[in-house]
Amino acid sequence: MCVSSVLLRRAALAIAASACFSVSVQAADSATELDTVVVTTSRTAQSLQQALAPITVIERAQIERRQVNSLPELLRGEAGISLANSGGPGKATSVFLRGTESDHVVVLVDGVKIGSATLGGAAWQDIPLEQIERIEIARGPFSSLYGSEAIGGVIQIFTRRPQGQFVPTLGVAFGSDNARRYSGGVAGRSQGDLSERGGWYSVNAVHDETDGINAYLNTADSGYDPDRDGYRNDSLNVAGGWRFNPQWDADVQALRAESRNEYDGSIYSGNLAKNVQQVVGGSLRYVPSDGLKFTASAGASSDLADSYYDSVYISTYDTRHTYGTLQADVDAGPGLLTVGFDWQRDEVESSDTYDRDRRTDRAGFAQWQQRFGTQSLQASLRRNDNSQFGGKTTGSLLWGWDFADHLRLTASYGTAFKAPTFNELYYPAYGNPLLGPETSQSVELGLRGAYDWGNWTLNAFQTRAEDLIAYDSSLLDAAHPFGQPNNIDKARIRGIEAGYDTTVAGWTLRTALTWLDPRADGQSNHGNWLPRRARQSGRVDLDRSFGDVSVGASLFAAGRRYEDLANATPLAGYGLFDLRMSYAVSASWNVGLSANNVFDRQYETARWYNQPGRSYLLTLRYHPAQ
Repeated sequence: MCVSSVLLRRAALAIAASACFSVSVQAADSATELDTVVVTTSRTAQSLQQALAPITVIERAQIERRQVNSLPELLRGEAGISLANSGGPGKATSVFLRGTESDHVVVLVDGVKIGSATLGGAAWQDIPLEQIERIEIARGPFSSLYGSEAIGGVIQIFTRRPQGQFVPTLGVAFGSDNARRYSGGVAGRSQGDLSERGGWYSVNAVHDETDGINAYLNTADSGYDPDRDGYRNDSLNVAGGWRFNPQWDADVQALRAESRNEYDGSIYSGNLAKNVQQVVGGSLRYVPSDGLKFTASAGASSDLADSYYDSVYISTYDTRHTYGTLQADVDAGPGLLTVGFDWQRDEVESSDTYDRDRRTDRAGFAQWQQRFGTQSLQASLRRNDNSQFGGKTTGSLLWGWDFADHLRLTASYGTAFKAPTFNELYYPAYGNPLLGPETSQSVELGLRGAYDWGNWTLNAFQTRAEDLIAYDSSLLDAAHPFGQPNNIDKARIRGIEAGYDTTVAGWTLRTALTWLDPRADGQSNHGNWLPRRARQSGRVDLDRSFGDVSVGASLFAAGRRYEDLANATPLAGYGLFDLRMSYAVSASWNVGLSANNVFDRQYETARWYNQPGRSYLLTLRYHPAQ
């Protein structure tokens, strides 16, 4: 039996054991979690308990408690998430949500969509963890609210916000592979009731650097170089807001992260990347009455990438997205009506010449939310008009029934789509401008329980994706000597997600387990597993405080997967065990020590790419007591 199977079974036993001890559980945190306000699943504020779609929230306190090095490490093992990383910190990382493709997830930073318009995915590895206040992971089809990409779900990242009238913060960390991180910031807000008048601000800077590991292991490759592949990231986040009166308020935010990433490559692909992730946005809200709210938002995101080989410039791929949104929320008595208009422009500047370097997308959407006694309903419809492929209509229907005091049954159906990337459409001698959007249909059935002693969830889902874009050798011609992409593939993905959170005898237990069956459904490779998705994955987090000392452990396991769609190259399952402790030196100072991958497990999430072995991180944080 493989290590990952053993670890997953132990995780399941931990869930069962904690359920048996529920009579002695402390009811400390469950009510707080249920009162958490989320916005991603409906584009309106609602409590976590009200949300009909499955959603995971990771707060700042949890980020600090886990003592991880990067955003991908933080997301690892969360319900529905699989990761593929190309060699450790700072290296290209793909996030697969519910078995869909890595570019089938909308990624938002403070409400502004990010990602590369040429490659299609977000640069997860370049989003600084120290700049994040909280994360909402919404699973399921959300194109009816967010448009393209939202086949697997939406992950929204919120940057740091003030927790008091004047809050300076400081962080220093040192670890294995000469890792060092320095962060500092200041934030504050006006005295008194901010619902009447006042403002807030936040400024935070981070320097993160590591010598890295030898990321690439294929000695037969001419690009192989047995050295450490380092990484550096410098970021600055500035945000602020002002309430003019009870009816009007506004906020603005800007995040810029500049990274330098070393990797093994050739004179054609380079061995050094200098990248920039930038997000700028702002919102203006007008609330003329208790039952009416208007929001106008605008923003822009940039993914800027330059490649070098031995310090000699090779190429540039810069993409920019510009956004605008108008939204009205109307309390119609029996329910809440939301109507809005989204506008988006994508642009590409590159050292290669694309046949087209920009496109626009306009969309109108509407949503209705209502509660009927013990039942809840959320219905949404959206029409996108894209200058490249024309119109696309998507919709979703979610239903919930509180059939007992602590139990809720949910069911949903939704359609979604993914617009082709600029590389797929217009890359020189390869792109196919006749491509249409990828499409999907998803159904889901869920059951959740919320009690004083904790909560649990169980969700079963299926997604059928059609018109998936894949290489088509039949499209060879003089202008395209290597063939072209085409809408020829299909996929069928089934899965079950389970979670259990509680507090037992002072120990906080949090679990997330995923069983996945992601298969190709087209004529080519029919029935094969989709690459780089683990069929089983899960994590268990256990933490407890003893006065000023806190201790914790995390167990993560992932099952077997394949590197390729032909299923010719298997990747073994693996399990990781992390330990951590922290000590509150005073009310404002905290020191932490973590040991990750304690048993020095060697594993791959992408073929030939190494992963860090046993590593340590020592952290010192200053946050004044409020």
